[in-house]
Amino acid sequence: MLCNIHQEFEAPEELRDTIKCFWYNRRDYGKESSVFTVLPDGYVEIIFHFGSGCSISHQGILQTLPSPFIMGLLNQPALFHAQNQLEIIGIRCFPWAVFDLLELPSEKTENGTHIFEHPVVQLHPALHHLITQGQIEEAISLVEQYFIKLHEQITVDSLLFKAGAAMRKNYGAIPVNQVADSAHTTARTLERKFKQSSGHTVKDVSGIMRFEQIRNRLWHAPETSIAALAQEFGYTDQSHLSREFKRYSGTTPAVFAREAKKRKQTLSNDFVAFVQA
Repeated sequence: MLCNIHQEFEAPEELRDTIKCFWYNRRDYGKESSVFTVLPDGYVEIIFHFGSGCSISHQGILQTLPSPFIMGLLNQPALFHAQNQLEIIGIRCFPWAVFDLLELPSEKTENGTHIFEHPVVQLHPALHHLITQGQIEEAISLVEQYFIKLHEQITVDSLLFKAGAAMRKNYGAIPVNQVADSAHTTARTLERKFKQSSGHTVKDVSGIMRFEQIRNRLWHAPETSIAALAQEFGYTDQSHLSREFKRYSGTTPAVFAREAKKRKQTLSNDFVAFVQA
């Protein structure tokens, strides 16, 4: 019998300027290699994985991924391969904060994944032991404590924090100059700092965040009017929304909604950004 589990854990207060949440996911894919699609969203994920491993497909080439790896911001769907049982501990981070937290250079990659060297990799054996014993909350606690100590060693850029808060509050549907005003800076300074910290422009991240909101709404309520969503999230019209949605997902919002309706008949209502059936 296949068993799929997803749990999310709220980040402690002292990490909420950097980390959205921690999560655990387990899926049984069976003996044959299975492909699952990851759609873009407004976060960067640090991914520890356990089991038979997972790989990413890029231009027909399969790349085996170490544990942990970083799943950066995507501008199109990513195809992952897994088989048998795959378990994941994920740390969902704000893209303008994660690389400063890890003290790593931000960069864009062709397939969205970052293979990196950092002492955090030393958590893998202990997490593997806890996961094997079914001690999920203990594993999450271990990761939380590690990142709390890591966070104590850095100074969070208040300009980026204010800018990110404004973007999240408006679900990405906010012009760059208004984001800059919220952070009490100029658009030019904001763009420079944002590019340094995340590897992306404010417009890049805002567009992905806005897409994420539409995607989530259609997943949970496939019957939602696309025209109404276009108006609510500040698109010029329904055609504009459809073009942007297809750019990030490879399909139109109408097709996505139909597929979501079919999937909800066999899956729970939880939408997992990184691991999708």
